[in-house]
Amino acid sequence: MSEVITSITIDAPPEKVWDVIMDPHRLSEWVTIHRKLNSASDGEMDQTLCLRGVNFHVHWELDDCEAPKHAVWKGRGPARSHAETEYRLTPVDGGTRFAYRNEFKAPLGPLGAVASRALVGGLPEREAKATLRNLKELVERE
Repeated sequence: MSEVITSITIDAPPEKVWDVIMDPHRLSEWVTIHRKLNSASDGEMDQTLCLRGVNFHVHWELDDCEAPKHAVWKGRGPARSHAETEYRLTPVDGGTRFAYRNEFKAPLGPLGAVASRALVGGLPEREAKATLRNLKELVERE
């Protein structure tokens, strides 16, 4: 299992940030590893992501949602891998503190976890931070 936790302060109210992060059609505007939205319906989406030049598909289901404060997406990827992505929005001084958490569980138990760490290393954390910087720029520009 690997977990990435990071956050950023965005100079916009939580509702404005929420509108962007919860719109699957806007993922390409801020998520660095997003390649394609394959389908989206109420509380579900299929997405193509890319890490280290390899595309892979994830099916996401919205597991918990309290607009505009908190959302948890649970994903199923290739080879029975699992992911969970959590968003927490907290108002701060007229802006929003956006906290992001992603947990990835590789297939094949401990062996898969070791292989996953060897392949991706610190890439998920770097990509998460770059993604949040993109989000900040996007929302503050609008």
